[in-house]
Amino acid sequence: MNYILFDGPARKALLPFTYTRPVADIRIGIITIREKWEKYLGYTTSTVTEDYLSDKYPMVELEDNIMICASYLPTEKLVKAITGLQENQAIFINDEPVAFYVKEGQEVDFDTYTIQEFEEEVLTVQHTWDIFSKNEQAINDDFTLLTQGRTSAPIPKSNQVIAPENVFIEEGAKLEFTILNASNGPIYIGKNAEIMEGSMIRGAFALCDHATIKMGAKIYSGTTVGPYSKVGGEVNNSVIFGYSNKGHDGFIGNSVLGEWCNLGADTNTSNLKNNYAPVRLWSYETEGFAKTGLQFCGLMMGDHSKCGINTMFNTGTVIGVNANVFGGGFPRNFIPSYSWGGSGGFTTYITKKAFEVAKVVMSRRNQEFSEEDKKILEQVFEDTQSWRKGYE
Repeated sequence: MNYILFDGPARKALLPFTYTRPVADIRIGIITIREKWEKYLGYTTSTVTEDYLSDKYPMVELEDNIMICASYLPTEKLVKAITGLQENQAIFINDEPVAFYVKEGQEVDFDTYTIQEFEEEVLTVQHTWDIFSKNEQAINDDFTLLTQGRTSAPIPKSNQVIAPENVFIEEGAKLEFTILNASNGPIYIGKNAEIMEGSMIRGAFALCDHATIKMGAKIYSGTTVGPYSKVGGEVNNSVIFGYSNKGHDGFIGNSVLGEWCNLGADTNTSNLKNNYAPVRLWSYETEGFAKTGLQFCGLMMGDHSKCGINTMFNTGTVIGVNANVFGGGFPRNFIPSYSWGGSGGFTTYITKKAFEVAKVVMSRRNQEFSEEDKKILEQVFEDTQSWRKGYE
């Protein structure tokens, strides 16, 4: 069977992270949504996504296909139901299609399908804030998925560990003189990752392959540090995608950073309003500020965005793709893609300069800034022009 993950109706609500990737490639828990599905299914998957992303993330259609909405995270029962689908059958949750069988070239009309309602609880990613608010549960689920039946590498004796049975260390990982508390959630340390001396970590926590925790860091539960990312200072309940840096002191909480982001030294994010009111967050769907229903919500930063030293972000700030923020004071809490500036105002960050930086940044991690990447980021620049009205 051929499995295809499609973005579904939540794609726009997951901007700015879905400007540069399909919904399936969002990281929540230890691994991405795509990696979860592939692990459960035992097959590779392809993607139905926006046209401008399809060169990098192509769809592969065969004679028989099952389409799966990538907003839904897999469980054993859901996967069993999906793999049992036959022609003209579909699975729905709350009147929304989760998966359906489709022949090559077939036009889908659910009125002609036999609909199965799936009533078991399933984690979903419908809003940007779901990525951090549901991350602790996702880490727990992924920990079981990735470690079941396997034996952890030994924990070096210099570390102080509570509940070592809930700690799993992959081959090549390094950690000495750290404090690991896995009593309330598992701690996963990926291949060739490193936790430097003096770090204090509470589970649930995931440090992905080749990622680094800097000396003396304080990491609270519900946090994921993606592959090749580097993190220091204080972090609480946040998801940092791959290849991003928060290398110095400063606090981020209840936040999500995309790939290739960099936070300057002593950057701080507010995650709680002074009046303790629920946080509103910029919505690309409504072009206004949406109710999150959360008391704690920090920073949402799209791919390739960066900020200078001592930057301060207000509660519930959304930053698009390839923005560069610097200077004193609090910048506004919605910063469009390709913005250059801070509290004193913004100008347009032209693509030529942004791409020059991207090439240098990616080459430092032995990654190529490809023609596909360039075309995607050019399209994002075009699609986000309306947000930059009034810029020089």
